[in-house]
Amino acid sequence: MPELPEVEVVRRGLERWVTGRTVAATEVLHPRAVRRHLAGGEDFAARLTGHTIGAARRRGKYLWLPLADTDASVLGHLGMSGQLLVQPGSAPDEKHLRVRIRFADDLATELRFVDQRTFGGLSVHDNAPDGVPDVIAHIARDPLDPEFDDAAFFAALRSRRTTVKRALLDQSLISGVGNIYADEALWRARLHYERPTATLGTPRAAELLGHARDVMNAALDAGGTSFDALYVNVNGQSGYFDRSLDAYGREDEPCRRCGTPMRRRPWMNRSSYFCPRCQPAPRAAS
Repeated sequence: MPELPEVEVVRRGLERWVTGRTVAATEVLHPRAVRRHLAGGEDFAARLTGHTIGAARRRGKYLWLPLADTDASVLGHLGMSGQLLVQPGSAPDEKHLRVRIRFADDLATELRFVDQRTFGGLSVHDNAPDGVPDVIAHIARDPLDPEFDDAAFFAALRSRRTTVKRALLDQSLISGVGNIYADEALWRARLHYERPTATLGTPRAAELLGHARDVMNAALDAGGTSFDALYVNVNGQSGYFDRSLDAYGREDEPCRRCGTPMRRRPWMNRSSYFCPRCQPAPRAAS
């Protein structure tokens, strides 16, 4: 699933190509694409028509397009395979095109939501007072957010009876960090994924948070991580940070730091990749 860097790459593209444009018409081609809009596809289309798109915003893995002249926003979640593409209106329809948004201008491009597996979707929601769609107001800020509270994050880590990777993936504590970048940050910090959070002092927690920021910024610079053709930016281009991964997907390959073969372990219906030498397991997890 796309994580913070991949969603941020899409947000930047939407900000560049969609902001300030007025919606002329919306076509819902598959009901599952707007299933989170409980009033249905016709209402979804009606809520957009005639309104101007504000600057795209993001919190964690969610992004939204404010309807600048209302107190509502179009919320998007890419799921496993969702793509928001800005395409020429004359371009052939993609095989899995689900929603088309046309604009009232002469730019001759339209916004398309394409989703092979239909796990993602679009919906319109009222905004909370801070401008965040009300349905995601409970999600924590992400580590690249200028208003992220480092001290509060460190205190929450110490107070919770959980393990460090679970904490990194807890969207109520810190948003935007998924399985790939959690493994990368833990490898850089030399921490095992089952390390209890209560054992992390502030310096170690700060080091881990710094590595999470570094790896996500590096991924942003590379356009995100792509393992197949499903994740692309708004122009249909794939990112290439997967070539720089130090942990994720490198089972049996030598650790780039010490040469020990990397390991993979099943973890919460996913996998955790780590170096058994650089990231020794705590006794309870040995």
